[in-house]
Amino acid sequence: MANKVVTLNETDLIKLKEYYSPYLVDSYPQGALFAIRVEGCTITAYRSGKVLFQGKKSETEAEKWIQFDIAETKPIIKKTRYSPPERISTMSVIGSDEVGTGDYFGPITVAAVYVAKEKISTLQSLGVKDSKKLSDNQIIALAGKLIQTVPYSLLILKNEKYNELQQSGMSQGKMKAMLHNQAIDHVCKKIAPKEPEAILIDQFVEPSIYFRHNLNKDIPFQDRTFFITKAESIHVSVAIASIISRYAFLKEIEKLSEMAGFPLPKGAGKIVDEACAKLIEIKGKEALSTFTKRHFANTKKALSIYEK
Repeated sequence: MANKVVTLNETDLIKLKEYYSPYLVDSYPQGALFAIRVEGCTITAYRSGKVLFQGKKSETEAEKWIQFDIAETKPIIKKTRYSPPERISTMSVIGSDEVGTGDYFGPITVAAVYVAKEKISTLQSLGVKDSKKLSDNQIIALAGKLIQTVPYSLLILKNEKYNELQQSGMSQGKMKAMLHNQAIDHVCKKIAPKEPEAILIDQFVEPSIYFRHNLNKDIPFQDRTFFITKAESIHVSVAIASIISRYAFLKEIEKLSEMAGFPLPKGAGKIVDEACAKLIEIKGKEALSTFTKRHFANTKKALSIYEK
């Protein structure tokens, strides 16, 4: 059996788990953190940071993560035309980020934000940083200030539409690519005739695939569009985009919780399975299209709990 090993740090292990969240499986070897099963490949992540890809598509899946490999034998990654310039942190930039892709309950929210270079230091002084490093209360307080301060676009892909698109054969990656492009286009129109010096996208897919997903769309300033992981640490515009999109996600989860009659948990773990089983008991199976991303493995697990 073909296999490939990649060593990731803690942050990238979380990203890997979120990326494959619909394909998590319950059983995995001793010493493992989690395991994933996709077509043609089984992926097992260990506490050491090593991730084992096994199966006929192991090379294909591992290739998506090889750039994050922290092993000493890791080759130097050459810069591509889509790597941001060295001075991007001081440039006038439209940054974009998304939240909710790994959450079973709630929508996907995508935000794009324009920050002029003369506003960077002022915004940083407000305590802007990656939304994952802020509490929910901090997010809510900070987002309230930021949406009054910066030109932005926020898009919310609710579960009903998400499930409809997924059932039609559209991948989550394509949905995200289209949402990012649309949000960026909205901001470009808001600030016109002013133009951004660069567009920075928190990378979730290879640039060529991103552009292919938007092949029949207007792609603003493609020649100055850049991609990098952890982009929120590179430019304040992406950090603000992550905060605004997180804020919107929290508000949507709050609304869904009110509809459900009990607090809905975030993520896609065991507690989510139990909450979904409770939801089915109260609202019926037909409610899943409104509250959840139905194709996630949580649906099958929740139905099993409910039927017992």
